[in-house]
Amino acid sequence: MSRDADEKGACRTGREAVVSSFSPHFGEEDPLVGTGGSGTIFFTHCNLQCLFCQNYEISHLGEGKEVSSDRLAEMMLRLQGEGCHNINFVSPSHVVPQILAALPRAVEGGLRVPLVYNSGGYDSVETLRLLEGIFDIYMPDLKFMDGEVSRRYCRAADYPEKARAAIREMHRQTGDLVLGPGSVAERGLLVRHLVLPGGLAGTREAMRFLAREISPDTYVNIMDQYRPCGEARGHPPLNRRISAEEYEEALAMAREEGIHRLDRRRGIRMLRFI
Repeated sequence: MSRDADEKGACRTGREAVVSSFSPHFGEEDPLVGTGGSGTIFFTHCNLQCLFCQNYEISHLGEGKEVSSDRLAEMMLRLQGEGCHNINFVSPSHVVPQILAALPRAVEGGLRVPLVYNSGGYDSVETLRLLEGIFDIYMPDLKFMDGEVSRRYCRAADYPEKARAAIREMHRQTGDLVLGPGSVAERGLLVRHLVLPGGLAGTREAMRFLAREISPDTYVNIMDQYRPCGEARGHPPLNRRISAEEYEEALAMAREEGIHRLDRRRGIRMLRFI
């Protein structure tokens, strides 16, 4: 599909990016939030089709509006002006060209805070190499470690291998997460891992991969907020929340595998709809 011709393929995005909301976000990881919040820009649609997506209305149903490069740059500058510590691009994998088109305008306008690439982990290494030196912080998901599970629930049997390769490249570019004044992130890798019912996320294998093949100093957010969303209610065991025991077991697995930099979630999500 040609983006220049405004044709839309699997990601349902043409020449212009589609944004659902932007705002200072206080529910992100501690090193991103600080005191001023993380400046999140939520892109509509996604290059994955997770049937349990916690943002199903955005990723599957397409809630949002097309924005020009100038408007995207204005959003970045407005978030910086409101005191956000970073600009956090949520689900950017399918809109990299649009982000790159907007960044020069934002930089000319005075953008200086770190840039966060907040993805589902299903990223092309070739694309990531083009981004070297542009993004300061990479924050991918590490969703699944079993290809059959990812095929069944995300329609991407190759997710585990793609995510591993992407995380290796992200770490090569930026290294372990570096914190500056106020323990706010300046540069590096931060990995999210959502605990799923019935052990579907493969937590032990995920933590073993990070500790042994990336770094035991990898900063990880073991997330406990899974709830049945989207189409999940028709797919047990995804039709239930995780138990307290499942979450504590996931934390124990992380520590047992050598991961010691674990995030503590706090706050609530605050969105400004465009």
